[in-house]
Amino acid sequence: MDPAEQSGGDFYELFDGLDGVAFLTKLFGIILTDAIQKGTQKDAKVVEFLHPADLAQCIDLKLSLEPTCDKTLLNLCEKIIHYSVRTGHPHFFNQLYGGIDLHALSGAWLSDALNTSQYTYEVAPVFTLMEKVVIEEVKGLIGFQTGDGLFCPGGSLSNMYALNLARHKMFPDVKLTGLSALPTMCVMTSEKGHYSIKKGAAFMGLGMNNVITVKTDERGRMIPEELDKAIVKAKSENRIPIMVNATAGTTVLGAFDPLHAIADICQKHALWMHVDGAWGASLLLSKNLRHKLHGIEKADSVSWNPHKMLCVPLQASLFVTRHKDLLCECHSFKAKYLFQQDKFYDVSFDTGDKSLQCGRKVDVLKLWLMWKAKGTKKLAAEIEHLLECASYLTQKIANTEGFSLVLKEPECTNVCFWYIPPSLRSCEQNEEWWNKLSNVAPVVKQRMTEQGTLMIGYQPDGDLVNFFRMVLVNPNITNSDMDFVVNEIIRLGCDL
Repeated sequence: MDPAEQSGGDFYELFDGLDGVAFLTKLFGIILTDAIQKGTQKDAKVVEFLHPADLAQCIDLKLSLEPTCDKTLLNLCEKIIHYSVRTGHPHFFNQLYGGIDLHALSGAWLSDALNTSQYTYEVAPVFTLMEKVVIEEVKGLIGFQTGDGLFCPGGSLSNMYALNLARHKMFPDVKLTGLSALPTMCVMTSEKGHYSIKKGAAFMGLGMNNVITVKTDERGRMIPEELDKAIVKAKSENRIPIMVNATAGTTVLGAFDPLHAIADICQKHALWMHVDGAWGASLLLSKNLRHKLHGIEKADSVSWNPHKMLCVPLQASLFVTRHKDLLCECHSFKAKYLFQQDKFYDVSFDTGDKSLQCGRKVDVLKLWLMWKAKGTKKLAAEIEHLLECASYLTQKIANTEGFSLVLKEPECTNVCFWYIPPSLRSCEQNEEWWNKLSNVAPVVKQRMTEQGTLMIGYQPDGDLVNFFRMVLVNPNITNSDMDFVVNEIIRLGCDL
C-alpha cells in the first residue's frame, strides 16, 4: 500500500503514547500564523526591537529543575516569534539571506523529524542518493565533467575545504606528517574577498600573514595583472603559493572577479583555483545571467550557498570539486565501526568519510524539495526578477535627490548607496563633510530598527565611509518595495 494511503485516522490515535503531540500541533499553528503568515505581511514590523537588558526581562529564558507546562511553553514560543527578526519580511534587506520558500521550509521540518545523519547509506538511504543527484546537477551547472562534492555547514567551511584540498594536492604527505617538514605556503585572494580565507588559513596553520590580498579595480573585481605580480613576488620570497581564491559575488559590492583570466594565470603557475560563489553562483541557474561567471568551469573547486539567493532555510551550502577522489584521499580515516567495507550493500554510498565531520545534518532535502517543486526555469526567473528589482532601485536612487550610488551599475543584487540629508547637500565635500556623512547611515539604521519598519545593513569599505548595502534576496519583493525603501530612508533621515 502507498504510504500516503495510510495517513487517515485520528492524529492523536496515530501518535498515542508520544509526549508532546498536543503541544506540537498547537505550536505548528502558531508558527504558520505568527512566524509565516504575519511575519511576511508588509504592514507588519520587521522586528520588535528591544535592547538586551529589556529583552531579558520580557522572556523567561532561565532553566529550572521542575518541568514547565505546555501552556507556558506555548506562551514563550509566541514571545520568541514576537521578538525575533522576521527575515521572510519583504522589507528585510539586512543580510545575504532572507525570504521564505515553503517547500524548502517543509524540507527542513521533514529533515528534523526524520533526524538522521548524512554519513552512511545505512541510516540515510534516500538522502545519500539525493545528495549525489544534487551534486551531479550542480557539477553540470558549473561545467565540471567529473568530480565530487558535499553539503557543508556554511560557506566559510566550504572555503576551508578548498584550502585543505589545495594543500593536500600539492603536498599529500601533510595528512600524515603535518606542517613541520613543509615550506612556507601562501594563498592569494581578492582584497574584497571573504574573511573566511584568512580565518581558514589561521585554522589550518598556514597563518593569516600568508594570505596575500590582491588589488581590485573600481568595481571591486580582482585585477589579473596584480594577481600574477603577487604570485611572482611570493615565489621570490621563497613562499609557495598553493591556491588562488576568486570570488563570484563579493559580500559588500557583489563584484564578480574575471574568472577566465584568473584561470589562465592559475594554469600558468600550476595553482589550485577556487571560486567562492557562496553568493553569486546562484546566477548559474539563469541562461541570461551565467555569463557573469564565465571561466568558472576551469576552476578546481567552487562553493555555493543556496541558503542565500535561493531562500533555502539556513543552512544549505555546497562544496564541489572537479577532482573525483580527492575529498576521500584528503579526509578519509576509514573508521571501522562506521565505514565497514564488508557491508551487504554498495559501500560507495557511505559518503561520510570524505567529510571533515562525522555526524552531518541532512541539508540536501530543503534544496531538493524546493528545486523539485519549482524547476530550474522558475528558480532562474526568480533570480532574474531580483536583478530587475536591483536595476529599478539603482535607477530610482540615481534620480532621487539626497542619494548617491557607490556603484552606478551593480553586478549583482547588492545596491550600495549613501543617503545625504538636506543639511549636507549644499556643503563642500571635504574631509569634515565625509566624516559627518559617515554618521548618517548608523543613525538611520538605528531608527529603522527601533521603529521596526525596515532592516538594511551598512558598512565602510576601504576609503569609503559608511554606506548602506541593500541586498535583494526575497523573490516576493516588487518595485513598490524599492519605492518604500527610498521614501522610508528619507523619512527617517531628513532631520539629520
